[in-house]
Amino acid sequence: MEIKVVKKVLGVNEAIAEEIRKQLKEKKIFMFNIMSSPGSGKTLLLEKSIAALKNDVRIGIIVGDICTTRDSERLSKTGVPVVQINTEPFGGDCHLAANLIQSALNELDLDNLDIVIVENVGNLVCPAEFEIGEDKKVVVLSLPEGEDKPLKYPLMFRVAHCAIINKIDLEPHLELDRSKFRENIKKINPQIHLFELSAKTGEGFKDWLEWIWREAKTKIS
Repeated sequence: MEIKVVKKVLGVNEAIAEEIRKQLKEKKIFMFNIMSSPGSGKTLLLEKSIAALKNDVRIGIIVGDICTTRDSERLSKTGVPVVQINTEPFGGDCHLAANLIQSALNELDLDNLDIVIVENVGNLVCPAEFEIGEDKKVVVLSLPEGEDKPLKYPLMFRVAHCAIINKIDLEPHLELDRSKFRENIKKINPQIHLFELSAKTGEGFKDWLEWIWREAKTKIS
């Protein structure tokens, strides 16, 4: 019975995700799902990315968190529309489900957007299991988290289309081998697009921004 319940929940979620895909296809909107553990630096990554892109493309943001609106407050300062989702009223889920994304999209003016970026709840497990109608999944891993994370949480790196190794500016202060990060990520997903950068200093940012443009243009042009 438990397996049937799980299959039912995921089936309903996938059906809503498919509705979202159709809606965004009609609107010619590209949606990225950004996932990571807490503290990876994905909010700063988004702040810098939005600042670099917003004059050339219309962006909307959906921010997921269990509690607080801190990340959405930071991202709203970029001047783009932001919708906050707190999962605490829904049981404190550690992921965003498709029904929540569907509701959030209704709060955005989709006729005036080209890209929607979802900052998922900080977690390397649950968000990987739930489709939200996105075009591409991006996972952010920071150097201080350790090179073993792709091996410990393989599903996240298996389903992601792109992986970012963030905080490379900290490498001189850490006892690690960055090549092990690359090796372990590619071991799980040999086809994944991999970027190594520092959201703080901007090092390596150019290739990441070019990838966003390249992927988004396939749908919005």
